[in-house]
Amino acid sequence: MSDTSSLQPDPSMIGGVPKAPFVRLPDPAALFVRRAARFRVLARAGNLAPYLEFLGQVADAQNAVLPLLAEPGLPAPDVIAQAREFDMPPLDRNAFKPDVVVRDTCRRLFETLASAHKPAEAEAALSRLRRADDHALDAMIANVLTDSIPAEAVAEHVYVAAALQVHFSRVASRLNGEALVPVGVGLCPVCGGRPVASMIVGWQGAEGVRYAVCAHCATLWNEVRIKCLACGSTKGVGYQELDGGDGVVKAETCDECGSYVKVFYEHKNTAIDPVADDVGSLGLDQLLSESVYRRAGLNPYLAGF
Repeated sequence: MSDTSSLQPDPSMIGGVPKAPFVRLPDPAALFVRRAARFRVLARAGNLAPYLEFLGQVADAQNAVLPLLAEPGLPAPDVIAQAREFDMPPLDRNAFKPDVVVRDTCRRLFETLASAHKPAEAEAALSRLRRADDHALDAMIANVLTDSIPAEAVAEHVYVAAALQVHFSRVASRLNGEALVPVGVGLCPVCGGRPVASMIVGWQGAEGVRYAVCAHCATLWNEVRIKCLACGSTKGVGYQELDGGDGVVKAETCDECGSYVKVFYEHKNTAIDPVADDVGSLGLDQLLSESVYRRAGLNPYLAGF
């Protein structure tokens, strides 16, 4: 029998060109180092310097706690198989229950941040968090995961969100990306979270491809370029940017649902970190706040703005 395997179509190739992967899972060991550096670069160029520098310290602390943490548990094989079969995220944030590892991640991050230079309000919030019992901490975790951060406790929840970024990115990094499937318009295939933004990338094998970026677990997943990430419409999609902008960040607006999500052109500036650059481009949000469009991108670091 002759070997015909070389004649079979390769699912990873389209027309002889490598197919861009559906997902790109996070690398926590590099994620927070890169994010801290980006916050500091943005702080030197923007009007939010104190806050951006503070968030740089938060990212430093996120990176510092990584080697101190126990390995997080992964979803059971049957859970992953069921998620794939029914187009569900294997780390469904809506069904998430905090465990010892999650609480330890939170408390270690809070402890590490105790020595960081911070505004008085942030210092008071951290002090309250460090005294919180498990029940109170679990309630704040639930608030972050359900995107329902209360206005009167934003500062506390920023810290909790930072800790959950550490935990969920660690779990996401250990999954099999090839086992993940789309779970809905603008929803992370790992945790079901909404994107902070999307990026047009210039990576080899994915030139010009758009990836949405999860604000929660830092997973990137492939989305059609001209499509609203809030409602899925491909009609009435437009782009706006600040006057004199360099074309690196724009707001992708949708006339169908009246929302917008930022898009970063990473191939024009490879230093971009979507979470950091979303905060650094707050001026674009302020411009859009005077329009008919509402923000759909999720970033816990902008919860108080």
